[in-house]
Amino acid sequence: MDKGLSEESVKGIQRAVDEIFGQEHVTVTLRDRGTGQVVYDFRGQHLMRPASNMKLVSGAAALAILGESYQLKTEIYVDGPVENGVLKGDLIIKGGGDPTLNEDVFVKFASKVKEYGVTAIQGSLIGDDTLFPGETLPPGVDEEGETYCWGARVSAISMSPDADYDASSIIVKAEPGEIGEQPSFQVIPHLCGHEITNKAVTVAAGEENTLEVLRTNDTNQIVISGNLPQGESAKAWVSLQNPTINTLQFMKHIFKEQGIAFNGTSAIAQGIVPESAELIHTHLSPTVAEIFPAFMKFSNNSIADIFVKLIGHEENGVADYESGLKSVRAYLNQLQIPAEEWQFIDGSGLSHSDRLTSEGISALLFKLQEEPYFKTFFDSLPVAGKPDRWIGGTLRERFTESEYENRIFAKTGYIWEVFCLSGYLIGDSGKEYIFSILVEGYEDGIPYIDRGLAEMLRYL
Repeated sequence: MDKGLSEESVKGIQRAVDEIFGQEHVTVTLRDRGTGQVVYDFRGQHLMRPASNMKLVSGAAALAILGESYQLKTEIYVDGPVENGVLKGDLIIKGGGDPTLNEDVFVKFASKVKEYGVTAIQGSLIGDDTLFPGETLPPGVDEEGETYCWGARVSAISMSPDADYDASSIIVKAEPGEIGEQPSFQVIPHLCGHEITNKAVTVAAGEENTLEVLRTNDTNQIVISGNLPQGESAKAWVSLQNPTINTLQFMKHIFKEQGIAFNGTSAIAQGIVPESAELIHTHLSPTVAEIFPAFMKFSNNSIADIFVKLIGHEENGVADYESGLKSVRAYLNQLQIPAEEWQFIDGSGLSHSDRLTSEGISALLFKLQEEPYFKTFFDSLPVAGKPDRWIGGTLRERFTESEYENRIFAKTGYIWEVFCLSGYLIGDSGKEYIFSILVEGYEDGIPYIDRGLAEMLRYL
């Protein structure tokens, strides 16, 4: 089975797999990073749910198909004459899926509108989000997950509250008050048309923090509930009820702050750019390469699905999952990755219907080393134990002991009872390997993966 490891090493790794994971819950593949040779394999061709290890696939495809320099486009149109600074018609925003739109960008939009000579808008603020057709809720999101940023709707017009680019979400921060009183709260960057009901209570220091911030599905109602102890705080990312409309509501707020008035009857609505409209500004996002660290370090679901949809648009003319994933599969075939039986539902791995293999993932990670975009890909992987979140990402609190420093560069993955870790490592011998570990059936699989990988390192 193996010429790269001693018989003793193979037996040691197998013992770790048997004793730590159990034979029915895991698939493991180890490759020599230099040669690509499989040095250990346990159920490597067994189809497993990849969780966010799916982002290794969708991310690599985005770098290859869209390209590192690709930028997402947002356009501003006017439809109507401008007389004495008044636009006697509609202002239209045509979305291109940019997940990085934020307050600073909207201030810039306002300045471009004013440069065109508009200081008041008599018509409506229209959002054309038709680039992404169909249902906005990702296929893997259940009723409980819809309120969270990782389950946010994917729209061609959205916004992010900070540089993590959690598209289609806002942040609610809560601070305790006097015991028995409601905590105070702050919304970043803006309520965007939502309403908050505060049912939470401040309790004494040392009591359990049970504070929750949840949006009721299919509504703009956000409820803060539970107990917040004195001396603590809480921070929650909440998904937007309708990303297009909510983003336009925030944009309208910024426009007003920047001195652009709206008629009292001006509406916010979804629509299509008419042929009569005039393009006055095109905004370009950061490049895919610049977005990539936030995507991989923080395992950003929205960006994964946006990438897949844009791949579909660029390759097949339709920005949906089916078209995008068709091209992702073609990309894997081009790299000769054994992915014939793989199942794709989304780009993020949030769906429990996705299926990959550890053998195929490790083969992809090997092949990527020869691609011109590999440095961008590798540098965006979380580095185990590094406390700086822009380096350690989702691995910053794992493998924190000094013996593991700068030795594990990998993508995490989690959905209910599924835990994954795949990437590159340096064994105790100093030799470099590629690994993929997919685990199912544990309520908390992280300790199993970390113990198992730590034990494997001893034999590598």
